[in-house]
Amino acid sequence: MHIHVVQRGDTLWALSQKFDVPLNDILAANGLRGEEPLVIGQSVIIPQQVTSHKVLAGESLWAIAERYGLSLQQLMAVNPIKNPALIYPGQVITIPQATKPVTEVNAYTEKFGAAGVEIVNDIGQYLTYLSPFSYRVQLDGSMIPLDDSAIIKAGYAHRAAPMMVITNFENGTFSPEIAHAALSNQSVQERLITDILAIMKNKGYLALNVDFEYVPPADRALYNAFLQKLVDRLHPSGYLVSSCLAPKLSADQTGTLYEAHDYAAHGRIVDFVILMTYEWGWSGGPPRAVAPLNEVVKVLNYALTVIPAGKIVMGMPLYGYDWTLPYVQGGKWAPTVSPQEAVRRAAKYGAEIKYDALSQSPHYNYFDEQRREHTVWFEDARSVQAKFNIVKSYRLRGVSYWVLGVSFPQNWYVLDANFTIKKLV
Repeated sequence: MHIHVVQRGDTLWALSQKFDVPLNDILAANGLRGEEPLVIGQSVIIPQQVTSHKVLAGESLWAIAERYGLSLQQLMAVNPIKNPALIYPGQVITIPQATKPVTEVNAYTEKFGAAGVEIVNDIGQYLTYLSPFSYRVQLDGSMIPLDDSAIIKAGYAHRAAPMMVITNFENGTFSPEIAHAALSNQSVQERLITDILAIMKNKGYLALNVDFEYVPPADRALYNAFLQKLVDRLHPSGYLVSSCLAPKLSADQTGTLYEAHDYAAHGRIVDFVILMTYEWGWSGGPPRAVAPLNEVVKVLNYALTVIPAGKIVMGMPLYGYDWTLPYVQGGKWAPTVSPQEAVRRAAKYGAEIKYDALSQSPHYNYFDEQRREHTVWFEDARSVQAKFNIVKSYRLRGVSYWVLGVSFPQNWYVLDANFTIKKLV
């Protein structure tokens, strides 16, 4: 595929003619409805097998490699280039057709019933795991049940292995008290594990994901012991065990979100970990990219010092935020916006989409009907391609999405173009 950045005067019909690709193919790849107006700076997937690239003024070989999801070495191996810094406008670069690496893909969903089934039927082919969110642990070790049977059945129809998620989530936040009860009280813990096994067997779950957040720092060792007990009890039945980890930069990072999350221990104990590498830009915080790649890479660089790459699943967001300016701490939170809606909103208000090279994220500003200024940060085909390049270069186990139900057709097309999705069922 080719990712085209819209320039002034571009139309979908003109792009169809320029790249000799049927208009309907472009519409389908991007989830577009008819001749929608394009936005300057918008990324548009051109679904074609690219075998060559003509160098433009100012382009580097590294940028060309990144565009096509290749390494610099892969490009140089098939082109007679001795010095990658010496390429010139008009030069034709051969683009090798590499075999797609195999990866695992998880996605969390909070959508159940008919709406949840519709989503799974739409994108289930791209998933290794489907993770209904979540079984909420209570102080006595019981769990609030989920009406998840329909989406589990839909997952199996698309060979997406259901992964049970347990959390200490309560009243809109994560409860340190519930985590402490589950980790420190042996009778509470035994009831919890017994119920987990029963639900997994009865519902057809194949893996367990433990998402305990804001665990009291003093319970760090207890959390590690709990994970080991889960592995010892679940592995004999053939179940996988995974955990979620806050995005840390060092072993001794302070803060309740981080201290009880022992990267080295989790990496040793469980089958894989999901790094929650998103929410730098969050609804209640100042405007910035949700998953800036420069920050994500810092987390990965630390994680790889204590966890094997084959056990690391990188978290990715399927959404963005629209902040009203000026940002005021403690003020009104920014609403979530889907990548598709973000582009349509830019078109509605005449905004030009910019792309931040450091964070590898698109963004723009606009003024609404009340003349209030907004800033929007979101994801697009370029930003997910940049993340997939990291997954491939670091040879990670895979990616995990938060959260299904947000419209982002480009993501699934780019995912499929980059990887062969591993299936466990």
